[in-house]
Amino acid sequence: MKIVGITGTLGAGKGTVVEYLKEKYGFAHYSVRDYLRQEAERRGYKEMNRDVFTAIGNDLRAKHSPSYIIDELFKTAAQNGQNAIIESIRTPGEVASLRTKEGFILLAVDAAPEIRYDRIVIRNSETDKISFEKFLSDEQREMSTQDPNKQNLAACIAQADFKIDNGGDLDNLYRQIDSIFAEV
Repeated sequence: MKIVGITGTLGAGKGTVVEYLKEKYGFAHYSVRDYLRQEAERRGYKEMNRDVFTAIGNDLRAKHSPSYIIDELFKTAAQNGQNAIIESIRTPGEVASLRTKEGFILLAVDAAPEIRYDRIVIRNSETDKISFEKFLSDEQREMSTQDPNKQNLAACIAQADFKIDNGGDLDNLYRQIDSIFAEV
């Protein structure tokens, strides 16, 4: 069983990478966002946004472990037994936990902030209806911390086995992914 972890900056195209891996390589997908949305619903939240998901994620990691959410998703993936994508890796503890699993690789996806913001405006999901300033502020909040229970995208990206520059078109993105999977 291969496990592909996906990390990267906000709006970089992690979901696009996931969709390509599902379609071309037959991976099953396990989403932190979906996990947190279900937990928010269970807790009775009416509004679903990045701030709510961040608070819930931080709470779960503080109560259980820095890798708790990813560990829960991995358990489900292992029961399924097929190659899996776990999206979105956000703490070094999550990376460390997945590094203990055979067949794990970590991909990091990035692009320029302006490109990424334009993409989230088009995507228009429940967490994307924000200003450019809020977008940058959210990313800065999630970029680094000393608290192991909070997001540290910079540390996760630094630990990636492969980095994908998604500043171009889809053909360029797909070529990068195919090149990585030809290597692994």
